[in-house]
Amino acid sequence: MKALAGFLSLLLHLLLLSAAESRRLHLHLGSSAYLTTEEHWFNQTLDHFSPIDHRQFKQRFYEFLDYYQDGGPIFLKICGESACNGIVDDYISVLANKFGAALVSLEHRYYGKSSPFKYLTTENLRFLSSKQALFDLAVFRQYYQLSTILFVLQEYLNAKYNLSKVENSWFVFGVSYSGALSAWFRLKFPHLTCGSLASSAVVRAIYNFTEFDKQIGESAGAECKAALQEVTKLVDEQLQSNGSSVKKLFGAVLLKDDGDFLYLLADAAVIAFQYGNPDVLCSPLVDAKKNGKDLVETYASYVKDYYLGQFGASVLTYDQQHLKNTTPGVEESANRLWWFQVCTEVAYFQVAPQNDSIRSSKIDTRYHLDLCKNVFGEGIYPDVDMTNIYYGGTKIAGSRIIFTNGSQDPWRHASKQTSSPDLPSYLIKCHNCGHGTDLRGCPQSPLNIEGNAENCTSPEAVQKVRQQIIEHIDLWLSECQSTGPDDDEPDLFMAAGRMISSA
Repeated sequence: MKALAGFLSLLLHLLLLSAAESRRLHLHLGSSAYLTTEEHWFNQTLDHFSPIDHRQFKQRFYEFLDYYQDGGPIFLKICGESACNGIVDDYISVLANKFGAALVSLEHRYYGKSSPFKYLTTENLRFLSSKQALFDLAVFRQYYQLSTILFVLQEYLNAKYNLSKVENSWFVFGVSYSGALSAWFRLKFPHLTCGSLASSAVVRAIYNFTEFDKQIGESAGAECKAALQEVTKLVDEQLQSNGSSVKKLFGAVLLKDDGDFLYLLADAAVIAFQYGNPDVLCSPLVDAKKNGKDLVETYASYVKDYYLGQFGASVLTYDQQHLKNTTPGVEESANRLWWFQVCTEVAYFQVAPQNDSIRSSKIDTRYHLDLCKNVFGEGIYPDVDMTNIYYGGTKIAGSRIIFTNGSQDPWRHASKQTSSPDLPSYLIKCHNCGHGTDLRGCPQSPLNIEGNAENCTSPEAVQKVRQQIIEHIDLWLSECQSTGPDDDEPDLFMAAGRMISSA
């Protein structure tokens, strides 16, 4: 018995040591923003809703076990609408270390290297939806829980030593769209997770999202808002008189459609508030207005130097001809894929309000619907009512879900902001608290490793919410561990750990 216990202990040590060695190798190779970039793959079902279509595709995932302690939880970090190139070292890794958790992360179907098809035609995109993605997470969760070599040993031990069958406790994390998936996963599969953190979670599908632009105005403040509105007015006028010249000024001559160009300019302003960098935009604009400088030129410098430069946005993202490209390009195809989800499920159409708008009035509902039709074909439009009926919108009826939002983030109006005992919602109030501030700190781009909050104007506000997150995770994990899982599938780590400790 002691010999067997010693063998299992050595095996567990070697498994964890292998993960640690992998991490050190990748850090040495320059991936310092990641805990790991080592790829793993498994076979995923293409259509979870068909009883006769059994096709599969290869889906990419990552695991990080350095913080794992025997019997600890598994933290599932959901990847969203972009390529997932590893497990980023942010505040979730701090939580994993605190709770002795294993970290795993699954790439969203179609994005990055997890594409089921050679070409991303509209027909081939029919399996791209949040509903399919949620089942992907459920299938992966079951796969990962059962796939380790310890499962084989445990089956033997269960039979020989009559050990009880229990599972690791799981907790799910996500930001933005993946934050919505985190909330929806707990809603639809409560038996597969102890709880969820839904950071800046856009759980409400919205057809005409006018609150988005209104929040930009509030976050900007009176002076910056007035300057932005004047820029919009001047650009609209210059587009009529000399469109090619003003597009050249912004480095966007390839955008033939004026609507695409105006959407680029609107998004450039949004990013400063969304990701916690308002002063980068507002300080030069307010200064230019006070000193009689050319506002359009000042804004163009911000767009080129910060938005297209430091932040790394691409003009191509806004070109509808580019969005029609059906060849997967890992990073490049993400734009087409996300627009497909926008045009079929959630909309989030960021349209100009009738009064006091910052963005151009030409960015309206018709612009968005025409884009959907032009890029994906006739009959493609978002059925937001069905999406909200399916998930509940901000009336989501789940439990053990934490909602967090930054006070300056325009996306918070698509999130759940009303708190209740089993669905706590926290608003982080500070000058540059934006999208995912609780997990990423301030600003969120460039990324501050381990979610540094010191650059937030009110770091204590961030720390207070983080403490509340920790308390909820601690409580819910303890409740799961005391009551046990709802199903009776075997545990990968705890059974072996119990057998070793009792030997």
